[in-house]
Amino acid sequence: MRVMAQMAMVMNLDKCIGCHTCSVTCKQAWTNRTGTEYVWFNNVETRPGQGYPRTYEDQEKWEGGWALTKRGRLQLKAGGRLRNLLTIFASPKQPSIDEYYEPWTYDYESLTNAPLQEYTPVARPKSLLSGKDMRVGWSANWDDDLGGSPELTTADPILRRVSDKVKLEFEQTFMFYLPRICEHCLNPSCAASCPSGAIYKREEDGIVLVDQDACRGWRKCVTGCPYKKVYFNHKTGKAEKCTFCFPRIEVGLPTVCSETCVGRLRYIGLVLYDADKVLAAASVTDERELLASQRAVFLDPDDPHVQREAERAGIPHDWVQAAQRSPIWSLISTYEIALPLHPEYRTLPMVWYVPPLSPVVDVVQETGVDSEDSSHLFAAIDTLRIPVEYLAELFTAGDTAPVTAVLKRLAAMRSYMRDLNMGRAGDPRIPASVGMDEATMYEMYRLLALAKYDERYVIPATHAEQAHGLEELATECSLDYDGGPGMGGSGPFGEGSGGQDPIAVENFHMLQQRQTTDTVADPDTRKARVNLLNWDGKGSPPGMFPPKPDPDGGTPQGTGSDGGRA
Repeated sequence: MRVMAQMAMVMNLDKCIGCHTCSVTCKQAWTNRTGTEYVWFNNVETRPGQGYPRTYEDQEKWEGGWALTKRGRLQLKAGGRLRNLLTIFASPKQPSIDEYYEPWTYDYESLTNAPLQEYTPVARPKSLLSGKDMRVGWSANWDDDLGGSPELTTADPILRRVSDKVKLEFEQTFMFYLPRICEHCLNPSCAASCPSGAIYKREEDGIVLVDQDACRGWRKCVTGCPYKKVYFNHKTGKAEKCTFCFPRIEVGLPTVCSETCVGRLRYIGLVLYDADKVLAAASVTDERELLASQRAVFLDPDDPHVQREAERAGIPHDWVQAAQRSPIWSLISTYEIALPLHPEYRTLPMVWYVPPLSPVVDVVQETGVDSEDSSHLFAAIDTLRIPVEYLAELFTAGDTAPVTAVLKRLAAMRSYMRDLNMGRAGDPRIPASVGMDEATMYEMYRLLALAKYDERYVIPATHAEQAHGLEELATECSLDYDGGPGMGGSGPFGEGSGGQDPIAVENFHMLQQRQTTDTVADPDTRKARVNLLNWDGKGSPPGMFPPKPDPDGGTPQGTGSDGGRA
């Protein structure tokens, strides 16, 4: 047994309202730089739908993830080492900008500065890539709230597999939201695909990062990731991905997307797993056994033997205690209501989901009967093809039994708690029907519905003795280079470190100047930033104030460091 620790996340899809707050805050924190205009480390998809990038789940087309060879060994779906090296200078199996979307802004200056005229001027959309006029036709959130629309679902790879059993009538269909980030897998195919070894998995917490110094821009990682959560920065020529907000995690704070989530649907915690079982778990022959095999990799933090092995592996004691209090362990292994996204990719993802019960409840409500009655909900789950089979294609490689079991537990909790909230005694037969007792069902309800901040986010802070190693990792991840994640496009503190104009009001010409200039700020269009690092505190440094006009009517003279004439 080789015990290791892994930071993981679980999202309760029944609580997602599709507000995209998580996407916007992540965008502003990590991908508001030149070269990342099309990049969304966090995005929220409407299901059924094509996803972002479009049809990313069609691995016959994109060849992401792992596949078993005839000998039963794992191999990248894109091919082995020889094929990887032969195609190192051309990696065609990756989405084009059309599959993502061509980012744009608007030429507001021509609108605001237009003279009075008979016709109202318009702000034309301008491409952030070419700078030319463009016609907007797709974006990362184009099919929002349109789940089940025949115009958009014809290309849904998941719906294609169940289309013979699903009646695609817009009025009778269903929809739910699916937030996505990097899965930070136990068996990451992106890392295995990288020829330069730039993508690595941190030993202390399992977060997958990109060493920007080692990255050579081969883009093999984009091909290898089946979730298409590795992006290519065309400005820096480097790969970038979700960092699980590791600077926040190291001090015990949740990720930005979790911190700002309106629905409080995200849970973050530490889990312990046996690293020696990862390969065997990802190599099981039957795809439908991958869920059980991955659950078997996780270790019970309350087991004394596991605790001794964790101590021998150098895992701090308070980290083991955090794993004991982890909501992730409870949702995945104790209550068994969380499921991984596409386990058939064999990457062993570590962002799991509680599938939504709401579409089933809506169908029962439409019949006019009591939608809180467990017998009605159980019958609907057993007979309803929508969305159980669709959910199974997402979370259990097509096996409906685990999804049905999860939905029945959620339905039983809903029915059992309705009696308690109405002042009636709880019926012990309801939790017993799904293999639970009353106390466990109430604990599950409390975690899903009433959990406080420190119960949803159980994140142990990094120890002081690990500081030196983490400092080296921080330099490898390169938050301080030109265009690095979380920093600005230029300058030692990043372009975002000064008084940057909000991107929402930044006009096209200003964007164009910002992207083409070689300096921190273009002095012709924007006031250059003042360097105060060498200022002695006396007078005013050059550039702090506008130059004073020459009283003789000559050219304005600058202000010297002593506050007088230069």
